[in-house]
Formats: sequence, structure tokens, C-alpha cells
Amino acid sequence: MRKRSIAPALGAAAWIAAAALPAAGADWPQWRGPARNGISAEKGWRSQWPASGPRRLWSLQVGQGFSSVAVKGGRVYTMGNDGSRDVVTCANAATGKVVWQYRYPCGAGDYAGPRATPTIHEGRVYTFSREGLALCLDAASGKVLWRRDVGGRAPNWGYAGSPLVQGGVVIYNAGASGTALDKATGRVVWTSSAGTAGYASPVAFTGAGGRSGVAIFAGTALVAVDPRTGRRLWQYPWQTNFDVNAADPIFTGDAVFISSNYGKGGALLRGVGAGRLSPAWESRSMRNHVNSCVLVGGMLYGNDENTLKCVDLRTGEERWRMRGMGKGGLIAADGKLLVLTERGELVVARAAGDRFTELARAKVMDGTCWTHPVLANGLLYARSQEGTLVCLDLRR
Repeated sequence: MRKRSIAPALGAAAWIAAAALPAAGADWPQWRGPARNGISAEKGWRSQWPASGPRRLWSLQVGQGFSSVAVKGGRVYTMGNDGSRDVVTCANAATGKVVWQYRYPCGAGDYAGPRATPTIHEGRVYTFSREGLALCLDAASGKVLWRRDVGGRAPNWGYAGSPLVQGGVVIYNAGASGTALDKATGRVVWTSSAGTAGYASPVAFTGAGGRSGVAIFAGTALVAVDPRTGRRLWQYPWQTNFDVNAADPIFTGDAVFISSNYGKGGALLRGVGAGRLSPAWESRSMRNHVNSCVLVGGMLYGNDENTLKCVDLRTGEERWRMRGMGKGGLIAADGKLLVLTERGELVVARAAGDRFTELARAKVMDGTCWTHPVLANGLLYARSQEGTLVCLDLRR
């Protein structure tokens, strides 16, 4: 079997002027949004448009890669690669004008470019390269505040998980069960034993009884750790071909949903709070490759090997399917799905388990689109692997 890239998409540059923000607007400061669940708080955005599609405000070349965008305080941040260097870009969202860029040596790798999305926190930008370089930059100027090579052996297609800020540390999916750096200095706070990292991003959770932790979807298991010390709280074995666990775990109450491709499928695991996980169900009905599902109203919506599907979280039963998605990704907002197909089509559909209902569709960009779209402050951001970032106006 030929190896295929499994890098989660993150990054892309854009920003919006404060005067233009709608009342129901919201920033998107990290991978998969404020709660890392792929759900936007946006309401009242334009979900239908003419045959020509939504109005494009601007486009920008940001370098090859799968990095999504982070949107905070009127600016958009993303990452790309120019062949021999990674490029971190900060741009004005209203115009697409570049505010600053920072470049550092980094090979492009297979399916060229960085996989992780910048995380914006308290005026700082945290990034992670496919080779394992962790950077902290000043969000206003792009000045380097600290840098640290996390070490260890990167997975086959390079590090892909986006940084997670939790308390005083930044956590990365590196090693057997993560690595944490001091968010202010870059000092190593804790690191796990050598092992195969996964491609998913760390996710914070709270189970029954208030027991909290951070989940690391490593190469061969889902592992929960104490974010302060790195101590393992529990783990659940999850073996896949090529050690490809790329989609983020989705926590709900005392359960967690995990999914992988290459024929593996998904499972709903119960017992998060007790630390003794057991499957409520396992099924091949949802096989996430690079993009994670979103959970809305008890239904999982996601990409099952090129097909958009709805699966009942409680039972694992497939409710409906729609072909033609490719390796594209999706988010949810205001009871709707925003889907970006691999061919660059933007699709809006109802987030409902009874049937697939398409509300709008338009070709919005060319190239290979594996990175999920981002909706923030009435603007939608979408990027291609080849490096084009577009900003579309969905304000009413």
C-alpha cells in the first residue's frame, strides 16, 4: 500500500478589522476553534448565495501545507513552506495585507508543508513544525520569544498536532504520550518516553466526577495524561496501519469517540472519569483519515473515506451519506455544516440526522483542499495544500 499523508490541516492567514465585525461574531484562536471541537459560535451568517458563490474579499499565497488558520484580535495566522523554509504568516483579515512573516529552515517533506495550526494565547503565537521545532512568537510583531526542538523521532509524515495551551504549559503530541514546555520560557516541564507519536492534536477533557486531563492520540493508543506532570491517567490501545491516528478524540460526558482510517473505523468508549475505558460500540461506519468529526445534537458528522456521513453517537448507526467529499474537512455553526471538499467546493448543509439537506454549494478555490474551513466574525477562510488562502464574505 502506498503511503498517504495524514497531516491534519491547520493554519492559513487572514484577519478582520474590528469595525467590520458582526455582533454575533467570534474569534477562532486555535485548531478546531475555541473549544477544539470544530464548532463555531457564529450566528446569522449567510448560508445561501447566488450561483457565482459568496463574495471573495481577497486571496493570499502563504506557502505549501495543510495548516489551518487561527483568528484573533483582527488578524489571521497560518503556516506554509516555500520549499526549504517554513513561513509563519500574520495578515490583516479585512484586506489580506501581510502584517509580518517569520521564516526558518525546514524541509518540505512528503505532501509538502507544515501540518499544525498556530495557537494564539495571551498575545503569543505557538507553532510546531513537521520536524519538531516548537516556536513562541510575539503575536503583534512576529519576534521570536523562544524556540525549542522537542527531540524524539517524528512519525512518518512529520509532526502534525497543533499546540495546546493548558495552564502554564504548552502540550505537543510528541513521544509516546506527549511533551510539555513552559509557555513563558520554552523550558521542558515534562516529556514522555520514546515512542510513536500520533498525528492528532492534544485535547483537554473533564470526565465524570470532575476528573480532568489531556488526551494524546498517539501512534498506537489513546492516552490521558495529567497536564502538570505528564503522569499517565489511563490509556486505551488503538492499533492502525502505519500508526496513523490523525483525527482528534471527541469527548462528551463520560465518553469519548475515536476514529481512524485504513479500514480501522471508530469506537465510542465509556468510563473516562473512572479511567477504565470499555467500548460501547465499534464500527467501520466512520473512518476519519485526516479530518475530525463534529458532534452536533447527538450526531457525528464527518468524512468516512471520501464520503460525508452522519452517524448516531449513541449506537454507531449510519443515518445518511453523501459522496464526493474527497479528503476534505468540515466545521459546524448555527445548526449547519460547512464542508470544504477536496476539489475546493464549499457546501452548506443542515446538521440533522434524518437526511442530508444541501442549502448551498459553490466552487470557491482550486487545488487540493484537505484543510477544514474556518468561520470567524462573518468571514470564511479556506486554503489549498498548494498554498492559496482565500477569504469569503458570509456576512449578511
